[in-house]
Amino acid sequence: MAKKKSEITPEIVAEHGLTPEEYEIILDRVGREPNLTELGIFSVMWSEHCSYKSSRRHLGKFLTKGKRVIQGPGENAGVIDIDDGDAIIFKMESHNHPSYIEPYQGAATGVGGIMRDVFTMGARPIALMNALRFGEPDHWKTRQLVKGVVAGIGGYGNCVGVPTVGGETNFHKGYNGNILVNAMCVGLADADNVFYSAAKGVGNPIFYVGSKTGRDGIHGATMASAEFDDDSEEKRPTVQVGDPFTEKLLIEACLELMATDAIIAIQDMGAAGLTSSSIEMADKGGVGIQLNLDKVPQREPNMTAYEMMLSESQERMLMVIKPGKEKLAYEIFEKWELDVALIGKTTDTGRLVLKHNRKKVCDIPIAPLADDAPNLDRPYVIPAGQPVLSHSEVWETQDYNDALVRIMSHPNIASKRWIWEQYDRHVMADTVDSSQSGGDAAIVRIHGKNKAVAITTDCTPRYCYADPYEGGKQCVAETWRNLTAVGADPIAITDCLNFGNPERPDIMGQFVGCIEGMNEACRAFAYPVVSGNVSLYNETNGVAIPPTPAVGGVGLIPDLEHFATLKGAQEGDTLVLIGETEGWLGASIYLSVINSREEGAPPPVDLEVEKRNGDYVRSLIRGRRVHAVHDCSDGGLAVTACEMAFGSNIGMQLSRSNDIPTHAWLFGEDQGRYLLAVEEHSVNPVISTAHSKGIPAQVVGKVGGNRIIADGAFDVTLEGLREKHEAWLPALMNKTDA
Repeated sequence: MAKKKSEITPEIVAEHGLTPEEYEIILDRVGREPNLTELGIFSVMWSEHCSYKSSRRHLGKFLTKGKRVIQGPGENAGVIDIDDGDAIIFKMESHNHPSYIEPYQGAATGVGGIMRDVFTMGARPIALMNALRFGEPDHWKTRQLVKGVVAGIGGYGNCVGVPTVGGETNFHKGYNGNILVNAMCVGLADADNVFYSAAKGVGNPIFYVGSKTGRDGIHGATMASAEFDDDSEEKRPTVQVGDPFTEKLLIEACLELMATDAIIAIQDMGAAGLTSSSIEMADKGGVGIQLNLDKVPQREPNMTAYEMMLSESQERMLMVIKPGKEKLAYEIFEKWELDVALIGKTTDTGRLVLKHNRKKVCDIPIAPLADDAPNLDRPYVIPAGQPVLSHSEVWETQDYNDALVRIMSHPNIASKRWIWEQYDRHVMADTVDSSQSGGDAAIVRIHGKNKAVAITTDCTPRYCYADPYEGGKQCVAETWRNLTAVGADPIAITDCLNFGNPERPDIMGQFVGCIEGMNEACRAFAYPVVSGNVSLYNETNGVAIPPTPAVGGVGLIPDLEHFATLKGAQEGDTLVLIGETEGWLGASIYLSVINSREEGAPPPVDLEVEKRNGDYVRSLIRGRRVHAVHDCSDGGLAVTACEMAFGSNIGMQLSRSNDIPTHAWLFGEDQGRYLLAVEEHSVNPVISTAHSKGIPAQVVGKVGGNRIIADGAFDVTLEGLREKHEAWLPALMNKTDA
């Protein structure tokens, strides 16, 4: 008798992103050849996006515990305690590949997905942030991508009614073929009423709620785990379509049900949709799952089991309900006009069993799909750090007025007003200050209370490229410094680790180096990682993006009578610089803009100095000894002073405080520094106290007038420079193609 022809060919295995070796493991774990539905389930669960197979062993190095950590990595989002029975739930995630292929929906569904991660755990979303990286401004696709992404972020967040309070937007040729769209959401919950995803107990009903399932987004997780090529536009069908109005209903319905005692476990259907949500719940609860796919609300006719399990249709949740509470669940979700269906139950089998058209179409063990998924030890080579550049190796401009204008109107320094004015920053009426207009961190009041959370995102990819370890330290230190600069106690971070193809040892080395640097900074600051996301294969035709480990930081301002921004400088204030200035120009904005070079070692990060300096600045803010604070970062002292001048709407005059070359003094990017606007009678106490603590502090100028001046260098009008600073992005976006 002829042997039955195999349904699964090597070509089908490869199309699902699985290697021949991985397929052999599947055969071993299942004990037979899988059918197409089962193969598809393994494909998405073993994708890089869902399994973290290249990164898990390195992510385990992170500090994840702290005195305020309620829940660290492993759940939908991280949870921290902010006193008075309040908890903040937050996470950052990528939607890079979808946003490049279809920018509006890619960005919009990224916002929707990150909000679901947060309200799934019982929090009401109170703030959104984003970290965006685009290609060269004159690249043929950049303007289209910027327009679509910004419209998608604003369209979704504004419609749901959650303020977008900050973020960052950078441009570099390294992102020409692969932009980055990283979205962060912060939510507020009762600390004693946090919801988790472990589906504990046998025989409990499983409910599907939200939108109907369609064919959009199928293989989205697999697509997000592969690099692009010249045919990437053909992947448009794998991009999900969002509906913010349904998301708003879903938030309200879930929070209403959460106010009862009906929910055992809850999970949003994100990447890999019904597959990942059911398997993650079962794995964490130590149970099996049985689903009847005929009960799944469907948007399109004749959907197969494969399509339903792999669809990434948006605004959907899966939850395990306590027996006897089914009627309550139906009533609440029907009241909010959402689809709701009882589609299965938990079992004691440890297996995923699916029925469709009254037939069993899947019966596979859950363990190999979850914690027992591949955990690769990829070879890596951490790149050697670039050589330190001396001051004399960096050409000094002969026209400082021109240099200042060029730097302040450079794509990565220029105002992003064109972007953030499209976001509703003040809906919910608790935004005290947003970081989008040049500030260090957004400040969002805890509703009805006199305390606030401070939120920031940051990363300096050029530092990470030049030296992954130092760059990793710096991106964590920068968020810690941003939170400190507004007077917050930094508590914890989330991250979005964006890198190229991990199968290349140099790229894997960038990843490992950045993680080790980040971890050292987290431990030095007692500033743990509580959630995050890894996005690999960000490259096109073998060209990888710069290593971009974006970090989102959250801190607490315990008393809103004591905070600072860069906007408070007043006529007659003295400018005091905290921290040491050596004039570090390697990997700097000045080197790139004025010398047209991208090279040299980045500024070193002394974590002990960072902590000492930052703790002192925070104490000054709490003691009301300063009018304005801004940390020194991109572009050094000159850019910091200009941004404070713009924010405070008043002139600044910088005066020499050392004998290093002028370009190094003004534009060096030494770390651990803060510029303070201090009223005259407080200057001596501020400086003498700093010196008593071993902290460098010196007068570097005065506040007043309507010009921005640096002794022996530039002298420009405040309004003239502001005009150049504001004009660049609108000019780019208003261009018409010839």
